[in-house]
Amino acid sequence: MVMANERATGRRRLTRDDWVAAALAAIGEGGVAAVAVEPLAARLGTTKGSFYWHFPHREALLEAAIAAWEHATTTAILDEVERSTTDPVEQLRMLIDRVIDNAEGDPVEPALFANAAHPVVGPALTRVTQHRIDGAVRIFTRMGLRGAEARRRALLAYSLYLGYGHLVRATPAVLPQTRPGRREYLEHVMRLLTAGTDRSSTNA
Repeated sequence: MVMANERATGRRRLTRDDWVAAALAAIGEGGVAAVAVEPLAARLGTTKGSFYWHFPHREALLEAAIAAWEHATTTAILDEVERSTTDPVEQLRMLIDRVIDNAEGDPVEPALFANAAHPVVGPALTRVTQHRIDGAVRIFTRMGLRGAEARRRALLAYSLYLGYGHLVRATPAVLPQTRPGRREYLEHVMRLLTAGTDRSSTNA
């Protein structure tokens, strides 16, 4: 019935990805509560029938949206960094560049953190956080750090990322306002994070 109606009206049949993208946009604008079938259908110019063609219920859409966000902001970035070069200092520099860009432009992440108690969101955030920290641990291990120290340095890097993300959204005026200023700041972060390693940024 849904397919027949779409052929009759001449509209493009909406895909699962269309619904996922709409859900992510809604999360970024209004948090997890904004993922509701009828408002999203109105946003997409369709009916609830299209939704149920792709998802059995709202939670399935929310899970799919979070999975897509996780891939774009975590899995894909770590894969790109590890494929790009074998130099761990350059890997860390690229990772910082990517995650800072993400912190400045992704409205979904703060919305998810604000809903960390949600039964679908909480486990996903735990998984994403661990995946990100583990990726940083691998990089610091390649710099010559071992065991607990590599993990401590990775946790420091992730804490800096979270702090930057909070500042850029809440009080952006305290951060460097120019590209050269931002580059200087990021290089300072690099020096702090790589100090005392076999591949410190000052020797790269």
